[in-house]
Amino acid sequence: MSKKEFKTNAMRMLDKLKIPYESLTYECDEFVSGVSTADLTGLPHELVYKTLVTTGKTGEHYVFVIPIEGELDLKKAAKAVGEKSVEMLPVKEITNVTGYVRGGCTAIGMKKRFPAVLDASAQGFDQIYVSGGKIGMQLKLRPEDLKRAAGAEYADVLLNGSREAHT
Repeated sequence: MSKKEFKTNAMRMLDKLKIPYESLTYECDEFVSGVSTADLTGLPHELVYKTLVTTGKTGEHYVFVIPIEGELDLKKAAKAVGEKSVEMLPVKEITNVTGYVRGGCTAIGMKKRFPAVLDASAQGFDQIYVSGGKIGMQLKLRPEDLKRAAGAEYADVLLNGSREAHT
């Protein structure tokens, strides 16, 4: 009898939606940047995306999935979600708001579904990698499938100058 595979909320959600994905685990016990994660796993930087959580002027939370080497343009982000402004959610609030820990946060399967935006650059790839819902796990899936699972929209939300590395 084999040991039961550990499933995160994100994986359970993808299974429920019958969305194909591959999980990739790596040794890591604490938060490391997305760039460090890509280096640890040998993944091409342009295919690895990070999940950022913001708070709008209205108090609503928003999720942005952007390339690991990109920087979120807060003005473009606010416009994409119809807010006057957004700011990054303080790190100490990530677990309470999302149910995930810093470094293991993903747009799929949060405690509550927040409006989500997937940077438009993802449309140029067949598959991308995002956090699997815990530190030490990445999920490989089609951008369209991530968009569907997270209820996301595409928008250009990268700071000018941070896109050059991805085109």
